[in-house]
This record gives sequence, C-alpha cells and structure tokens, in this order.
Amino acid sequence: MNPLIITCAPVGAEVRPDQTPYLPYTPALLGETARAIREAGASIIHVHCRNDDGTNTHSVERFREAYDAIRENGDLIVQFSTGGAIGMTPQERAGVLELRPEMATLTCGSVNFGEEIFENSFPIMRTLLKKMNEFGVRPELEIFDKGHIANARKLARERLLSFPQHVDLVLGVPGGLEATVSNLADLVDHLPEGCTWSVAGIGRQQLAMAMTAIAMGGHVRVGLEDNLHYSRGRLARNEELVARVARIAAEAGRSVATPDQARKILGLPLPDAGRAAV
Repeated sequence: MNPLIITCAPVGAEVRPDQTPYLPYTPALLGETARAIREAGASIIHVHCRNDDGTNTHSVERFREAYDAIRENGDLIVQFSTGGAIGMTPQERAGVLELRPEMATLTCGSVNFGEEIFENSFPIMRTLLKKMNEFGVRPELEIFDKGHIANARKLARERLLSFPQHVDLVLGVPGGLEATVSNLADLVDHLPEGCTWSVAGIGRQQLAMAMTAIAMGGHVRVGLEDNLHYSRGRLARNEELVARVARIAAEAGRSVATPDQARKILGLPLPDAGRAAV
C-alpha cells in the first residue's frame, strides 16, 4: 500500500470557539496547529478562516495571513476550502483561489446539512472549477452522496476536470450518506479508475471510518471540523486526532506519508519544482 496521507481539518465553518478551547480560529493559532499536526503525522491541512471573534470569513486577506502562518511553520500541503460557510456567494467562495494554494476542495453537489442546505449547483461548481483551472489549483472532490460521483463525471465530460483525481468521501453529515463500512466500500467501488481517496467520518464515526480506510488502502481526514471529541466526554486537540491515526496505521504496518510523499502520490509538484510562494 501507499503511505497513508493524513489530512487535518482543524477549524471548519460550524464549530464555535465556545464549544472547545482548542479551535485554532486565528492565523497565529493556525500556524501553531500546522506545526503540531505536522509533527503528529499530517501531510495536508484543510483551511477555513474565521474573524477574531470566531465568525466565518472568506476574506482573501485573512486567508493570506493564514497561508503565511502555515508556511512559516512547516511544509504541509495547504488546501483551501471553497465551501466556506452556508450562505456565502460563489464569488466569495472562489475569491481565495487567487492565492494559488496547492489544493482546494470542490463539493460535487448540493446536500442537506442539518437544518440547512449546502448549495453546490452545476453553475456554482463550474464557477469554482474555472477559477481553480485559472490559478493552477488542484481540486479535491468532496463527495457527500453517491450522486455526487455522477456529477463529477459530468464535469469531466465538460472538460472542466479530468480523471483521475483525489476524492474525499464525507460520511455521516446529517442529511448526507451515513458513515458505514458498506457505504464507504460502495462509493470506492464507483470511483473513476485511478482516483485516490480519503474518508472523513463525522463525529463518533471518525475513528471507525479512519480504521476502515487504513485497512482498505485509502487515506484519512480527521480534525475538529468533523469531530470535537477524542473519547466520550473528552475534547480533542487536532494533533491528538492525527497522532491516533498515525499510531493505528503503524500498528497495522502502514507508514504515514510526509508532505512530499503525499505530493508524489497525488501528482502535485514538489515545492522546489518552480511553484512560487505567495
């Protein structure tokens, strides 16, 4: 098996600072978290940004500050969210791509998200993909339901993306596909040939999905965006969630990818291959 790529999603758009003292909601805290999760075994950091009061923002300047803080603290692959927060316009969500992160997420369809709707119509997806293509940003396809794979294939037929791609299977969101082993296996079986994949299990399912992915040869996403707890009644730190997955992988005889090993697996250029810093 390839080494295990561990993505950490440390912030997200839904978790409030009053829910946990460990949420890194400022650029400085994101930089500190980047160093800690890198030491724990992560190779990708998935970035949302917040204002100083903890509210959501997709300000280009705030993302620039976060990007710089992460870069000052290590060599992680920086992956921006283009999902933002529910209610943001497509233009807001796409604006941060001008900073040219190595990767950015593309959610491949609308989904009920608790009591709200996370809207990702084809016009929105096309807008985001065109900006990614313009700025040379590699998409990670976010799949919340099986029909989202069909949507991604349609975008490929329109030549807005090509396969294989890296895919993140997000399971357990209220309103999306349940986080079960059978659902995960079914989605993997229906991915276009050659795609790499990771799984993000929500809440208490994070660990079970991570263990399944390790055994199946996939990759793993963890972090406070998806799960606040290390165990029942105990809040987690992002680096603890990463370290646990790295330890389980080691017990299973699977090594953990460094950021540069992850770049090779995902087909990303190495930092010394001419990619300019922002």
